[in-house]
Amino acid sequence: MAVREQDVEAIVRQILNQMSGSAAPAAKAAPAAGIPKTARVAMLTELGKFEIKEFPIPEIGDDDILVKVEGCGVCGTDAHEFKKDPFNLIPVALGHEGTGEIVAMGKNVKVDTAGKPVSIGDKVVTCMIFKDDPEITMFDLNKKNVGGADVYGLLPEDDVHLNGWFADYIFIRGGEFGSTFFNVSDLDLDSRILIEPCAVLVHAVERAKTTDILRFNSRVVVQGCGPIGLICIAVLRTLGIENITAVDGNEQRLQFAKRMGANQTVNFMELKGIEALTEGVKASFGGHLADFAFQCTGNPHAHANIYKFIRNGGGLCELGFFINGGDATINPHFDLCSKEITLVGSWVYTLRDYVTTFDFLKRALAIGLPLKELITHRFALEDINEALETNLAMKGLKIAVINNK
Repeated sequence: MAVREQDVEAIVRQILNQMSGSAAPAAKAAPAAGIPKTARVAMLTELGKFEIKEFPIPEIGDDDILVKVEGCGVCGTDAHEFKKDPFNLIPVALGHEGTGEIVAMGKNVKVDTAGKPVSIGDKVVTCMIFKDDPEITMFDLNKKNVGGADVYGLLPEDDVHLNGWFADYIFIRGGEFGSTFFNVSDLDLDSRILIEPCAVLVHAVERAKTTDILRFNSRVVVQGCGPIGLICIAVLRTLGIENITAVDGNEQRLQFAKRMGANQTVNFMELKGIEALTEGVKASFGGHLADFAFQCTGNPHAHANIYKFIRNGGGLCELGFFINGGDATINPHFDLCSKEITLVGSWVYTLRDYVTTFDFLKRALAIGLPLKELITHRFALEDINEALETNLAMKGLKIAVINNK
């Protein structure tokens, strides 16, 4: 059995302690052989501009992990930060849909957040950072979501610098910093890049299930067929729900929705006005309104429209507004009260949803859903500005930054 450098160091230290009768000071785990002294980081330095900067790789503490980045998806949040900096973070190292390989870790790191053993060479993803809310756990009975927590890829710039996945390496801090991470070595790279957005939809469907309206035979409408809406359809399909209508204005995305599991589509570009659109949705369900709806866009008009698609006593999950997209105008009497709509909001996910997502991905791939085809564009780290511009131009579906070095 191979003995790691860290193990040799520990054995030698133990022997010296026994010989001297005194405890030697704990040593920091040095980066393993082959790890460079510096790493490139794509730093957003001003609106619309990343710069590739180089920083020293920090010393690895007893609870820390150094990960060599393999790839990271571009999220809508990254695009918002790139275009408007709504969180006032510039300069910032972005990228939170990332994954990579552990190349060095401290002696205290034994298992991931779910209790799964980890070692050098394992593939990992990060979740949220709970330093400000340590009561959140894997089995949080309150099912509290991650609102208010921090995340790698949206951290304020500091002397560590390796804080986002748009980089060669990312430094996962241990101890009271509150990092959470998971060993996902049994998933391929494309699947690992999709974990974070898929967790958003696993959480949304779990929220929808709390209404006790969403069932196997439900008529379900999904509005918005970007990556979020398409993944929503895939999650529903893996649960056995087959009567799904996708609503969007892009025919190419609607055709992809069918491949993801939707059996009917409605192109709102072909219908004038909300009455015609509602009739289009009814026709897709054989003359019936939907039992349940998922609103997956950040457009206030889309939110206002979707109530019209739902039957009396039906349900709605609103998950499209990850940031403030503006106010939506509805009529509370006609849209909510008289129809007795059960409405749930969904935002991000819980730690437990993250782990459930790993099994969702395996199941979706096993039944032939083309999830990995969501990644339509791949860019090198040095081309990250082009990657963000491609995302903003809505070319393709999922954009990813892939490290080939």
